[in-house]
Amino acid sequence: MDLPVEKWKSYVKQKWTLLDPALEERLCSALSLQDRFHLVSSLFQPEDEEYLHRLAGNYCVKKDPRMVLLYKAEGTERFRKKEYQMAGMLYSKALSHTEVSTPERAVCYANHSAALFHLDQFEVCLEDIGRALAEGYPRRLRPKVLLRKAECLLSLGRSQEAAEALCGLEGEMSADQSLTADGHQGLLSKLRQLKAKACQGNSFVRQPTVPSGAREALEPWEENNRILCASAAVSLRVSPGRGRHLAAARAILPGEVLVREEAFVSVLRPGESFLLRGSAETMAGERLDNEDLHCHRCLRRLLASVPCQGCSYAKYCSQMCAQLAWENYHRRECSVGGLLLTLGVFCHVAFRAVLVASFAEIHALVGQSHGENSGEANVAKGSASKEQDLASVPGCDADGQYHSSYRAVFSLLSHTEKQSPEFLFLCSLSVAALCKRLGESSLEALVWASERQEGATPAEASPELKILGEAMLKHMLQLRCNAQAVTTLRESGSGDKLVASSEQVRLAVALFPVVSLLNHSCDPNTSVTFSRTTAEIRALQPIAKGQEILHCYGPHKCRMGAAERHKELLAQYFFSCQCQACLSELGSSPEKGVSKHSVFRCPTCQAPLQGEGMLRCSREACKVLIPEDHLQCELLQLQLLTKTALEMLENSQPDRSVKLLLRCRSEAQRLLCPEHLIVGEMEDHLAQAYVTLGKWQEAAGHLRSSIQAVEAHYGPSSIEVGQELFKLAQVLFNGCAVPEALNAIQKAERILSVHLGPRSSQVQELQEMKACLRESLGASVASGRSWPS
Repeated sequence: MDLPVEKWKSYVKQKWTLLDPALEERLCSALSLQDRFHLVSSLFQPEDEEYLHRLAGNYCVKKDPRMVLLYKAEGTERFRKKEYQMAGMLYSKALSHTEVSTPERAVCYANHSAALFHLDQFEVCLEDIGRALAEGYPRRLRPKVLLRKAECLLSLGRSQEAAEALCGLEGEMSADQSLTADGHQGLLSKLRQLKAKACQGNSFVRQPTVPSGAREALEPWEENNRILCASAAVSLRVSPGRGRHLAAARAILPGEVLVREEAFVSVLRPGESFLLRGSAETMAGERLDNEDLHCHRCLRRLLASVPCQGCSYAKYCSQMCAQLAWENYHRRECSVGGLLLTLGVFCHVAFRAVLVASFAEIHALVGQSHGENSGEANVAKGSASKEQDLASVPGCDADGQYHSSYRAVFSLLSHTEKQSPEFLFLCSLSVAALCKRLGESSLEALVWASERQEGATPAEASPELKILGEAMLKHMLQLRCNAQAVTTLRESGSGDKLVASSEQVRLAVALFPVVSLLNHSCDPNTSVTFSRTTAEIRALQPIAKGQEILHCYGPHKCRMGAAERHKELLAQYFFSCQCQACLSELGSSPEKGVSKHSVFRCPTCQAPLQGEGMLRCSREACKVLIPEDHLQCELLQLQLLTKTALEMLENSQPDRSVKLLLRCRSEAQRLLCPEHLIVGEMEDHLAQAYVTLGKWQEAAGHLRSSIQAVEAHYGPSSIEVGQELFKLAQVLFNGCAVPEALNAIQKAERILSVHLGPRSSQVQELQEMKACLRESLGASVASGRSWPS
């Protein structure tokens, strides 16, 4: 997904094996990025282009009028079944295939507004009604949407506006006799009812549902005058071995915001189901994923989407986002959307990075890199040791400021000399293919303040396009070590449950130049969270003045052993970790190769199984040997049964679901180690089923077991544990278990305040629950009543 699709990777791998030995040897040598890109570009042949064109055809993003009818019909069927959320999504997908200013688009907006109205999303419903009318919604159907508009206004307490809208509608219906015919008597009756309610003022007000993922108010902070996007408590240091890094300029407390950075560039990751199905459009029974659920510019959760004017893939949360995306980059991406999906997110991010920068700056920085003998070595070693020397630090501007700029992005390490020749060939050929396509279509739309060189043909890339290609290749290589996976918590199910059920999903790939300054630790002193395209780094623990600020690149001491962590970090980031957690663990552990969390248990003595292929019991006295394939097959069957149990729960069969889940849990406990996440997930599913049955104490018991597995995997102070404690607090609150609920609330609040801040929506909800419980507890004490424990 981040890299090109498997078929293109296989094709390039075969092309690599067929290279002339002398040419392969040259590509394995220490070529500059410029020479490498030019050499590989010359190897991109017409047959390669033809094969890639066929692959890109599997991800066709052109608008298809047939899909409008299919999605609209399926959406209407879901609407009739009162599945309003899915109906809205299907109307949005129909909308993405419509053309601007057509009746089909107007009808799709109107249908979508109806789904939003039933979801109590009145503000967004009004926006869709406005779009439907602006797109030329048929006159004969206008009364219905205008009545819906009036109902929204009344629900929002805007009775004066509702009265004006109803008066306007009454005038329209009086002027057009066809609108007062017998077939419209129901509308006239509805009109009279709403007019009466409008006269009553705000007595009709209904509370709209608050959209999930709404931005919380940002905490005030003192911004750093040298490192924009960072706190004044942070300083930029450069030292041999550590390179550029951030350190504490003063003592830092847990929960303090250290970095708050908007991504320089981000690209939404398509869902796996989208890439698997290619151009075969999803219908109602299939999973809706990132490309359907989030704005392709700001990553906001979509309630009502504004489709791209040129393709069916890109969708936006507002007309403003659609316009900004089009002006800044999408007008150049739109026609090559299928190719970008084929070449992967890293290639897309690299392309977008040069699109949002100015060509003059790209030209200048590429030129400077040609004049440096060992630019990356200078970045890594550095000579500056004091803040006043920052002007000489790579990525800083002339004033010595480091911020989220293209200069800072360009200065990030690409580790070209450490990447494998095969990976370099894949990236180079992919960028060359993209440049070839751009040169053949419209170079003028890509290059700013520059003209095509006289005599240059489509087959011969212009000097400008070669510069952009070299820059894109550098960015694609940088992403392997510097890309940030933007994650979000996505609610699962219908969203109307008493206890929130959510999963963390990878939403986008982004470049954050300031966040990239943080070095790795397997036991970090910071936590990173994302709010749409903004990354926020907070202190997890007290950080002394002068101490380095560190975060985890992925391999964490709670999730894997030191040997595993070293292997992963060396493979992706090209360094051998020497953090305190690694040094302590390797110094004390006699079995450095043993996994932190063994997966399977011995069926005889329940001790962890070890090895590969043929697993053996870790107890010397036990001689059990079991083929790993056999256990993996059992695990797969167990996961399929769990999926069936969850489908029962979704289909309102909680009793049957509980029976099957209990059976699955028993098998999982026999097969897997107790701290395995699958065991924890089953406990979580059981808690969800018991909540559906209103059995709060049983649900709480299973959640506590789930928390134990999550603690073992992520650590007791992790955000994952905080989220599980949040669910436990909700269960105990709804079950009126006051003392236990207060205890869970306090634990969840303590963890989530550090990770998300005291103003986050979850922390505020916990505080509201706590206040409510304390008020109820006080009232019960005053009346002599006691609460169930």
